[in-house]
Amino acid sequence: MPGKYQSNIESFLFTDNETVIGHLSLGLTNHQLLMQQRTSWNHQITYIKECFKNLPAGWNLILEYPIPRRSKRIDIVLLASDLIFIIEFKDKEIKYTPDAISQVEDYSLDIRDFHKQSASKTIIPIVWASEAKEKRNELTDNGDFVKPTLFANRQNLNAVIEIAFECFTNPTALIINPTVWNNSEYLPTPTIIEAAQHLFSGQNVREISRSHAGSENLTDTTDAVLNAIKHAQENEEKIICFITGVPGAGKTLAGLNIVHNVENHSGKGVFLSGNGPLVKVLTEALARDNSKRLKIPLSQSRREIAFVQNVHQFLDFYHNNDQTPQDKIILFDEAQRAWNAEHSKRKFDRDFSEAEMLFNIMNRNKGWAVIVALIGSGQEINTGEAGLAEWGKTINEKFSNWKIYISPELKDGISNIANYKLFEKVPANLSITELPELHLKVSIRAYKAEKLSEWVERILEDDPLKAKELLQYHLNDYPIFLTRNLETARQFLRNKNRGHRRTGLIASSGARRLKPFGLDVTAEIDVANWFLNPKIDIRSSCFLELPATEFAVQGLELDWVGLCWGDDFRKEENGWSFHSFKGTKWQLERQDERKQFIINKYRVLLTRAREGLVIFIPEGSQTDHTRPRKNYDSTYEYLRQTGIEEI
Repeated sequence: MPGKYQSNIESFLFTDNETVIGHLSLGLTNHQLLMQQRTSWNHQITYIKECFKNLPAGWNLILEYPIPRRSKRIDIVLLASDLIFIIEFKDKEIKYTPDAISQVEDYSLDIRDFHKQSASKTIIPIVWASEAKEKRNELTDNGDFVKPTLFANRQNLNAVIEIAFECFTNPTALIINPTVWNNSEYLPTPTIIEAAQHLFSGQNVREISRSHAGSENLTDTTDAVLNAIKHAQENEEKIICFITGVPGAGKTLAGLNIVHNVENHSGKGVFLSGNGPLVKVLTEALARDNSKRLKIPLSQSRREIAFVQNVHQFLDFYHNNDQTPQDKIILFDEAQRAWNAEHSKRKFDRDFSEAEMLFNIMNRNKGWAVIVALIGSGQEINTGEAGLAEWGKTINEKFSNWKIYISPELKDGISNIANYKLFEKVPANLSITELPELHLKVSIRAYKAEKLSEWVERILEDDPLKAKELLQYHLNDYPIFLTRNLETARQFLRNKNRGHRRTGLIASSGARRLKPFGLDVTAEIDVANWFLNPKIDIRSSCFLELPATEFAVQGLELDWVGLCWGDDFRKEENGWSFHSFKGTKWQLERQDERKQFIINKYRVLLTRAREGLVIFIPEGSQTDHTRPRKNYDSTYEYLRQTGIEEI
């Protein structure tokens, strides 16, 4: 959707304010809001005319350009030859507030990342506070397409723009076509938190989730499941659909989208997850957003949120009675992490696996019922997580009346779902429908790196040459760096901490000897505060003080990640070596299951970043026998062989 008003400066200066306001008012129906907005627009237009009268007549401005991911509009876009100025206007404001700075930086970063015609263009954010004092600006090249934020008031905006233009323009660069720019594709990729907030507020997630090849894949998956649900309803069938995908492909987003569309068209659905941190973060994010939008107390908003439920609590409630669940459609996120019978017995004295319990409960429905199981790619990280085979075993032995929808990848067990299969040998008595749309092939978490999950697999499978090839030819827009210095990693992340982009330190729960660096992986963190609180809050991920482990970050994401590598997963001459810290020393892990858990931990950790990654590998110690240098050095040298550069 283009901006509401577009013109070159010459024409704009000769157009009366009311005509411009008429364009900007299109679509506004709230009379009181419109009157307030008209007053602000009139001030803004008058000030723009004052400030722009000496700028080149051929430059173009666009007013009220929409940013769907933020559900807001940019006040002013100025297309100055080869440069893009993003200007946030604050009428009668006497300060350059942190909120205004974050806002204009967010807009600029989103334009850089998701606006097709702005790719590789220089973007200059400006906070324009009409009554603020003049502030010294930093006109330096920070190595980013989005330059440092500039500050201007009513008297000096013209001068700030002219100086910035002289500093950053490239006379040999192509001049931006304003009409093409204004009508460009804008293809944002939301975080899972943003997507949930948009859905809960009644918006359609498809408008905020289009990103390269992942967009069609995500839409096709949603449509395939909705069609299967419709078929089950019409034919009074019980079905289970398995959705698979590479890490970061949007399985959780697909699940939320399906629940949202089901609620709108096909009766009720509920989203279940055994991932405690994911449930806490999403419900708190929804509660905060709902409180802000509806202007209600946060305590009241928290009571109203039931968009995501904890699967263990759901099973506990229905397992202890014979009630038929209200919801005939269940979405189970990270279903491969469902507990097996032994762990279920140990934790709650139940005699069934969680997969079997869920089938038992949903089987109480007369007529149709649907389970949609979202399957992560080799991300079981806890003892007692049954994996995919438990689902196949349960269906084959006890619920053969359920019809199965599956992707060819899941049937064949190809590498990008960690070689897992639903059945070792497909039973002849089951109804199985194969749908290619049920596998998400492209990561949309790392929207700049479609091959990231493949690169991670090559790292974990001890294939440095292939990993190096992928890094050189397919991950050019996704920075990955190494460092032996924790403060260097922190400074790298601080430099990326612009707008509302989130940064954070993460580490394996087995990385116990990061403690000498102040990184205690055994310390509990409040995941909601860690993921949601502002960067100045010491509990926030952005403060770069509290590391989160794979248990806290699985299913969630940050924009930039500092991965603090532990000695639980170390590279040796003959491959990877697996260790756990017991008492005062490291012990070699010999059980295949424990080894797989450690691999899965690092698969989770290496795929948490949306924009880029810095890996911190300690130097080790000559005096501490639990941190020998040779262990860390061998891992560091292996990662260097894959082409990762040091900062």
